Amino acid sequence: MTAPTSRTATLLTPPDLHPDMELVMRVMPMPKDANGNGDIFGGWIMSHVDLAGCVIPARIARGKIATVAVNEFVFRSAVSVGDLLSFYARVEKIGRTSITMHVEVWAERRPSDPLLVKVTEARVTYVAIDHEGQPRPIPKD
Repeated sequence: MTAPTSRTATLLTPPDLHPDMELVMRVMPMPKDANGNGDIFGGWIMSHVDLAGCVIPARIARGKIATVAVNEFVFRSAVSVGDLLSFYARVEKIGRTSITMHVEVWAERRPSDPLLVKVTEARVTYVAIDHEGQPRPIPKD
């Protein structure tokens, strides 16, 4: 009897990633997320950027937050069904009630010969809110 062999699949990390970027989410778009051209809907990508972008601000704010502005959103390359998308985020600015995030989305393509492509970049601002939905100060510590 031979010992079972194990192959560990390693996920790729972008080579020029800013050192403060944190991996906050990974997702693979499916056929239902595609438009008539076969590319993934931009709105689908935008909603996932919003979800990924709020992970760190929710921790910092220690409570509810809401998206208050999409300051910049750039689609750099089309996303295809089967691309493995990695969402990286970092804090750009913390204000009295708001936090601005920089989010990058990288696609891992061609599993047989892996390739990483930056597909989207965005700057999104979130505001900390109280139980009535009004802005509240970000805790300091």
